[in-house]
Amino acid sequence: MLLLLLLAPLFLRPPGAGGAQTPNATSEGCQIIHPPWEGGIRYRGLTRDQVKAINFLPVDYEIEYVCRGEREVVGPKVRKCLANGSWTDMDTPSRCVRICSKSYLTLENGKVFLTGGDLPALDGARVDFRCDPDFHLVGSSRSICSQGQWSTPKPHCQERRAVYIGALFPMSGGWPGGQACQPAVEMALEDVNSRRDILPDYELKLIHHDSKCDPGQATKYLYELLYNDPIKIILMPGCSSVSTLVAEAARMWNLIVLSYGSSSPALSNRQRFPTFFRTHPSATLHNPTRVKLFEKWGWKKIATIQQTTEVFTSTLDDLEERVKEAGIEITFRQSFFSDPAVPVKNLKRQDARIIVGLFYETEARKVFCEVYKERLFGKKYVWFLIGWYADNWFKIYDPSINCTVDEMTEAVEGHITTEIVMLNPANTRSISNMTSQEFVEKLTKRLKRHPEETGGFQEAPLAYDAIWALALALNKTSGGGGRSGVRLEDFNYNNQTITDQIYRAMNSSSFEGVSGHVVFDASGSRMAWTLIEQLQGGSYKKIGYYDSTKDDLSWSKTDKWIGGSPPADQTLVIKTFRFLSQKLFISVSVLSSLGIVLAVVCLSFNIYNSHVRYIQNSQPNLNNLTAVGCSLALAAVFPLGLDGYHIGRSQFPFVCQARLWLLGLGFSLGYGSMFTKIWWVHTVFTKKEEKKEWRKTLEPWKLYATVGLLVGMDVLTLAIWQIVDPLHRTIETFAKEEPKEDIDVSILPQLEHCSSKKMNTWLGIFYGYKGLLLLLGIFLAYETKSVSTEKINDHRAVGMAIYNVAVLCLITAPVTMILSSQQDAAFAFASLAIVFSSYITLVVLFVPKMRRLITRGEWQSEAQDTMKTGSSTNNNEEEKSRLLEKENRELEKIIAEKEERVSELRHQLQSRQQLRSRRHPPTPPDPSGGLPRGPPEPPDRLSCDGSRVHLLYNMCLREFDIVFAMEKQETATGNHSTEKHFLLLGFSDWPPPRQHVLSALLLCYLLTCAPMYYFLCQLSLVDTGFTTSTMPPLLVNMHRQALRLERAGCLAQLCASLALGSAECVLLAVMVLDRAAAGAVCRHPGLPGAVSRAVWGMRIRGSHRKVVGTYRFHLTATCLFH
Repeated sequence: MLLLLLLAPLFLRPPGAGGAQTPNATSEGCQIIHPPWEGGIRYRGLTRDQVKAINFLPVDYEIEYVCRGEREVVGPKVRKCLANGSWTDMDTPSRCVRICSKSYLTLENGKVFLTGGDLPALDGARVDFRCDPDFHLVGSSRSICSQGQWSTPKPHCQERRAVYIGALFPMSGGWPGGQACQPAVEMALEDVNSRRDILPDYELKLIHHDSKCDPGQATKYLYELLYNDPIKIILMPGCSSVSTLVAEAARMWNLIVLSYGSSSPALSNRQRFPTFFRTHPSATLHNPTRVKLFEKWGWKKIATIQQTTEVFTSTLDDLEERVKEAGIEITFRQSFFSDPAVPVKNLKRQDARIIVGLFYETEARKVFCEVYKERLFGKKYVWFLIGWYADNWFKIYDPSINCTVDEMTEAVEGHITTEIVMLNPANTRSISNMTSQEFVEKLTKRLKRHPEETGGFQEAPLAYDAIWALALALNKTSGGGGRSGVRLEDFNYNNQTITDQIYRAMNSSSFEGVSGHVVFDASGSRMAWTLIEQLQGGSYKKIGYYDSTKDDLSWSKTDKWIGGSPPADQTLVIKTFRFLSQKLFISVSVLSSLGIVLAVVCLSFNIYNSHVRYIQNSQPNLNNLTAVGCSLALAAVFPLGLDGYHIGRSQFPFVCQARLWLLGLGFSLGYGSMFTKIWWVHTVFTKKEEKKEWRKTLEPWKLYATVGLLVGMDVLTLAIWQIVDPLHRTIETFAKEEPKEDIDVSILPQLEHCSSKKMNTWLGIFYGYKGLLLLLGIFLAYETKSVSTEKINDHRAVGMAIYNVAVLCLITAPVTMILSSQQDAAFAFASLAIVFSSYITLVVLFVPKMRRLITRGEWQSEAQDTMKTGSSTNNNEEEKSRLLEKENRELEKIIAEKEERVSELRHQLQSRQQLRSRRHPPTPPDPSGGLPRGPPEPPDRLSCDGSRVHLLYNMCLREFDIVFAMEKQETATGNHSTEKHFLLLGFSDWPPPRQHVLSALLLCYLLTCAPMYYFLCQLSLVDTGFTTSTMPPLLVNMHRQALRLERAGCLAQLCASLALGSAECVLLAVMVLDRAAAGAVCRHPGLPGAVSRAVWGMRIRGSHRKVVGTYRFHLTATCLFH
């Protein structure tokens, strides 16, 4: 039977034998088919002979294919005869093929993946081998079955040796870059560990901590990494401050440091950090780009503001050197530690326009919140920031600032960032077989939140390439590149050999990463392009690239500016002069002109009436000099108001000379003549005996010589001043002002002055000399206020004029020096002081003379007045005699009344003595008649008027002594009554109602307790407090040009001025009432004239004059002050 089966293919194969032919279908069944090559057919129930004898097999008969040797049937293995005479699945041929070893289908400590066939593995089948974690595949990871043989030997899984990396990721703090960099590192480790060509015997593992970008926190975790097992072969810090700490310590432990986020230029120091590398370029790589942009937009002046950290300080130092080489100036440099408020205000004050800001992201929010408050943004300003902030850094909630998102968005609009290219813009495949876009997509899936809200997302490609740079260096060190290497598991902190090999491998790294081409310079820093972006509409737009190695700027022309074009680097300064207000100048000029007219009128009047005796007794020539001096002083107002608005620059020195000479000579003539008068009066009349002869004769030439001496001293001083240090035009510059229109210009106010090199010295000499004259004049006027002389009959008016001139000058001189920077106020104060002092002087000196001559008609000459002198004298004597007789009659009447009263009291005393003599023995009589002895009468050396008063006084004393003696006698006689009070007998003869008496006594008491000098003392204190409450703060504010007043100070001044001003008004009213009361008492008809004059010592006319004078003086001073 077996033989029949073997021979059947030889005898029964029809033409076109093979499983693919189609037999002829008959009703008897299916035609016998031929078996496949290297195989046969098993016929069930038939012998070989039977198979040979038949050509057809019945319906539903099944045949089975079999193969010889190490072969397997490929295709249908069993076929069945169908009713239509065909076999099943005839469209699929059956073949006998060889099979590969089944041992390849299993892998210890790993998995096998079969593709291209079913078990068992046949020709064309492919298996892929994968090892379990912590194992690596030794051998090929793929094998293909071909003709019963696998293409590669079977691999095996060998346990991998771990190599540990110590990393510090800042998950929070100033730069929370670990939020994206840690997932990127983990992704890179997975990709590296899955590669069979990189570190096949090793597996990189990560041990990490959160440094919070804080060196103090990093120190703690660095200690743990170094002193805790396992040994770390490399350290990976993030922030610059942490990298500085780690890199300095790593050299002592023979460790390589590879940073993914450090940009501090200080880390490029190979002497300080010999084992430091970084895939993040140095921050100084931004500076060439910034300088290129400054040159592109034509900016020559910039300002900077930085956070006080080493990375930003060293970056700024490098920028300063680069801009100096390019001819650009850093005009203002500010720094802060935590609060940027003051530096931002300083930038605003210094008119910074192009500002480079160097600070971390959290501080950037604080800075731009202050920028919004100071309005340091907009079309006039450009900010340059670091580009590695999160894209929405200004929208992130920060409790440390009080600005809204809209305000922050408005403040940051239009700023420019320079950012190291951290993602390959070419989008080519890197060493990890990923493009930069694929990397971003893969990383985004691993992150737990949106990339814009994840810190360090931009630096993530640098962290990813850092792992690849490390893996390639370790692979080269371990011999993975085909050379015999060292065993990485033998590394320890004392093995400098392995460290040196890793260092050389890192230094020679060069590969394409997802961040671009990775290569390190001699300092271990990454070389890269710079991306230039601008914030437009709340999102960053790329506007160019810069390659510093080739000085190539690729510009996309997509930059947008708020003002339509790049702003200027500084405000266009327009110099403008502050001119005097023309309305003020014209007004004061009119007053001065009227004053000059008044002075001319007074001068003419004085000259015309110089023959009148009353005018002659006032020294008219000195008054003429006073009028001329007032005219010169008033004329000085005109050059005082002339400035660049009226005259040219060359004419200004002459105007300065005119100011000085007119005012100096006017003061010398006007005040000097008045000072001479008052000085002469004081000299002659203050000494009683020595100067009696001087009073009789007055030599005018001495007065003129005194005036000439004063004028000569002024002329000499002014001449020396103008010869040695002449006045010239100087310009005072003020702080810049913003224009009313919204234009990018600044107004620089300037003011013209008349000055000299040693102006203060000359003014000190001049003011000191004049000040002494003014003070001396006030003293002399006060000393001679009660002197009366016919030689200078207007010296009191001169004293009043000196008071006014001295007060105004002493106030005006310092105030004008303080207000010199305010042209209107200084001119108004000085000119009005000149006008008022001149007007007051002219009015006080000349108007009373005019009034007297007009009202009294005293127009006679000196000769005519001499002829009438005798008659006038006689008339005066008769008037005096008549008044004395009247007073005598009044005094005699009073004496008679008192004599009658004394007699009555004497009679009462005698009656009481008789009554006492009846009760007691008689006593020797008193030689004085029982009256107590009074004080002896003074010798009669008084005038008639004074004798009468003294007699009246003695009579009053005698009346009181009699009453006292009567009381004493009653007590001595033993009249011991219970009354212990004195009987006021003086009121018994005048019995008005008691209420009236009480009112009169109260009034008298109040008048007694409020004398004039008391009110004067109080008034002076009130005036001092009143002026002090306002003037010192005003002068201080004017001096520092800070015209502002605090609310508390304003309220204090208001309360003080109202209280003291009200008190002053009340005091003035009381003083006037006091004077009026004095005058009323003098005019009382019930009191005799002699007694009233003896008690009060003044005449009614003098009382009225003093009342009016006191009130007028204080009212004038108060009005001038206000």
